Amino acid sequence: MIPTHFTVNYIHKEYHLSPEDIKHSAPRYLGDKIFRIYNSENILGLVLAFYVSLGISSRKTAFILQQVFKIPITYQTVLNYAKMAAYYCHRFNLQHKGPIDDVSAGDETYIKIKGKMHYVWLVISTQNRVITAYHLANNRGPIPAIAALKEAVRTAKTKQHITCVTDGNPSYPAAIIYLNKNRENKITHKKVIGLQNLDQESTEFREFKQIIERLNRTYKSHVRPAAGFSAFNGAMALTTLFVTHYNFLRPHGSLGYKSPIQRPDLDNIDTIQSKWIHILKMAL
Repeated sequence: MIPTHFTVNYIHKEYHLSPEDIKHSAPRYLGDKIFRIYNSENILGLVLAFYVSLGISSRKTAFILQQVFKIPITYQTVLNYAKMAAYYCHRFNLQHKGPIDDVSAGDETYIKIKGKMHYVWLVISTQNRVITAYHLANNRGPIPAIAALKEAVRTAKTKQHITCVTDGNPSYPAAIIYLNKNRENKITHKKVIGLQNLDQESTEFREFKQIIERLNRTYKSHVRPAAGFSAFNGAMALTTLFVTHYNFLRPHGSLGYKSPIQRPDLDNIDTIQSKWIHILKMAL
């Protein structure tokens, strides 16, 4: 027999990543002119209310503002306002997302940019329903998973034990191994495989996987009217604004029809468009 037939081989991965490689994706800065636009603050708020909160396409948003409110505005202006607002809302999202739950669920869903498949990585706290990370990438590999999970656990307490529930994508365990190298309290990974509970782990953690699947459906319903994106920044902008809407403005049935992140200063504002403007001012 050849001696190599008895050799045990191990697969070893060592990542040499810079902070820039695993940086959370973000909308591009387009200049400090969000409140120096030609239209009023109320029109900016209406654009975000229709385009983001109600999930209406940019062309229909412009049509409604023209034909119902007699506001002369184009669909390109709607897109421009969204891109400008997204930069500030991204800072607001990261600053005010708060602590995370002991159990988080993560998954990725696809969108198309210039006709090519891209992936939005979402992580949600399963008790308070806060989206704790949203990362846009052109692949489903370990590096986007590291970027998403790193941001998700950024606000965890020092001695908090985190359990992450995902599907069988091998990028998640690879990302958790990478993150656990520098963590005292290791992240525990639980996999839910397939649509049926064929093992004990899938049976126990199926309910958490269903939470992220529902989030994916909600996200897709908001971006579907865009019918794909022509640029990465446009997709990133709408994703960012969706997270702002979901975390701070959207009433959630399982939370007694309150938003996942409660802010008393928003509760005293009656209209969605005014809440959007208030968030932008706080972000500034």
